[in-house]
Amino acid sequence: MAQLPDDVHDLFEKATFAHFATMTPMGYPHVTPVWVDYDAETGHLLINTERERRKTKNVETNPKVGVSMVDPDNPYRFLSVFGDVDEVTTDGARDHIDALAKRYMGEDEYPNPIQSERVILKIAPERVYTGP
Repeated sequence: MAQLPDDVHDLFEKATFAHFATMTPMGYPHVTPVWVDYDAETGHLLINTERERRKTKNVETNPKVGVSMVDPDNPYRFLSVFGDVDEVTTDGARDHIDALAKRYMGEDEYPNPIQSERVILKIAPERVYTGP
């Protein structure tokens, strides 16, 4: 598993949106903007979503994904990661979405209704690109 350089960890401390790419069963890319987090202890990127969403279904069929982020303070600074989702878990997913809501929205709790079940997609980076 590739490690993220220390100089990009600050991207996970502010409201940095990511574009998350998965593959549909028909072989087309599915790219959506998402909130993103990083577990420095395990080295995983974390995407919190719902069990019944297309991105979750896609990674259950094909775990290969891409994540691209642009620093909101400097559009020329970026992080791009290719890897595999090696776990889909509900453990801590509700608390995690509340923590992300605090970072991205300034809310103590995630305000949107949950349609199915929150899950965390844990991405093990294989390739990491940064710039400039």
